[in-house]
Amino acid sequence: MTGRRPCPAAPGPLEGYAARFDDLFTRVAQRRGFREYLAGLLAPRDRNKTLTALAGAEPVAGAQHPAVQRLQFFLSESRWDPEAVNARRRELLLADPATAPHGGGVLVIDDSGDRKDGTQTAHVGHQWLGRYGKTDNGVVTVTTVWADERVYYPVDAVPYTPARHFAKGKSDPGFRTKLAIGAALAVQASAAGFTFRAVAADSAYGDQDGFRAELAEAGLPFVMALKPRRGTWAYGPDAHTPVDAARTLAWGGPEDPGDWQPVTRTFRDGHEETWWAADARLGWWGPDEARRLVAATADPGTLPAKATWYLVTNLPRPGSPREADSLYPAAGLAEITRIYGIRHWTEMVFTQLAKRAVRPLGGGREHVADLDLVVGDDHAVDEQFGEEPPLLEGGGGEPGPDGLAEALDPLGRGLEFEPLPGGGIQLPLLGEQGRMPAVQVLAFALELGQGDDLGEVGVQQALLLAV
Repeated sequence: MTGRRPCPAAPGPLEGYAARFDDLFTRVAQRRGFREYLAGLLAPRDRNKTLTALAGAEPVAGAQHPAVQRLQFFLSESRWDPEAVNARRRELLLADPATAPHGGGVLVIDDSGDRKDGTQTAHVGHQWLGRYGKTDNGVVTVTTVWADERVYYPVDAVPYTPARHFAKGKSDPGFRTKLAIGAALAVQASAAGFTFRAVAADSAYGDQDGFRAELAEAGLPFVMALKPRRGTWAYGPDAHTPVDAARTLAWGGPEDPGDWQPVTRTFRDGHEETWWAADARLGWWGPDEARRLVAATADPGTLPAKATWYLVTNLPRPGSPREADSLYPAAGLAEITRIYGIRHWTEMVFTQLAKRAVRPLGGGREHVADLDLVVGDDHAVDEQFGEEPPLLEGGGGEPGPDGLAEALDPLGRGLEFEPLPGGGIQLPLLGEQGRMPAVQVLAFALELGQGDDLGEVGVQQALLLAV
């Protein structure tokens, strides 16, 4: 049997990570492309990670550069299984003590949209794009992220395909709503071993009775937001919306809190604030019912819109009649607040994908969207990086002696990969005012595909900002 041809190594500990995927690629060109791709993702850039940016080439003029063409072929034409690569990534997350999920974590469901012109892009449609706060032409991806107070990383990401892409529209067996995709991903994550305290989601999911019922039927606990004025049936004098229910709770100030209890909300930057939380009654929901309505706010007297959560959960109240027979451990008001607070630590701006079944009209290849990072709500990420030289500078597209290393440290700052426990790596990135926050790169969610215009690479990349 012919031995496996050696592949040029990636710099530092990145090689150890990339080598764990080698058996999933049958050709040396694929293994090389995988390493160049990862290195391109990590290299600082001052623009979105299109294929030209990944290779360090000029946006348009460099599209024919051999390094760009190799990446294009690796992502669009080369035969390898992206699902197998993503499965391996999840296996590494589960096995690594630094990222292994535990029962105190949270599974966050969300969706993220990117605006796209035209109709040729796979999964494109006129739909609500939360990133922009409006309905526009774009692509939406439903994501699950596992998170706790230390780390967070993507588990899965699936593009939502609008009904117009199917022969029978919404009646087509292949059509799935974003809610159906989100519920399936939560069940899938649980079955794969990603344990968590509860599923957390915003009001786009929490307001949907069917979505909550599907999670409950699957035996999954949840804490999800509701719109303040989401109406429900109730007797005439009773509260009809979450905000009305919260206003009926007694409050005489911090010295006389009435129905409210103090809870501590911890923000991603480490600072803490005293909030107030209470169980409320709304229709058939109540402290001891199958569904609880919990209000958490910075000021029970005014219920400020930007600092008040209305949460629905199926976690039982400690000491309630439901606790003994519940599938889930009881959760007090502080725990409910903690669970939903973690959702705010992850801002899902993963962008879109590909290598999926639906292809663009008139073209043989799928378009893939930009690279974005997972960041916390309470920490803005300033990506003011200098322009870098091409990843591969050698003649005819061949790498120079230190091509990858030079791409990661083009300015000669002496940057080095520093190994971390569990196989992660520290990569210093030059940020605002010359600060050098350490970035721990733990995993990549590789949902790879191709672009018709030497497309923009769609990747989910988990970064932990150690600031």
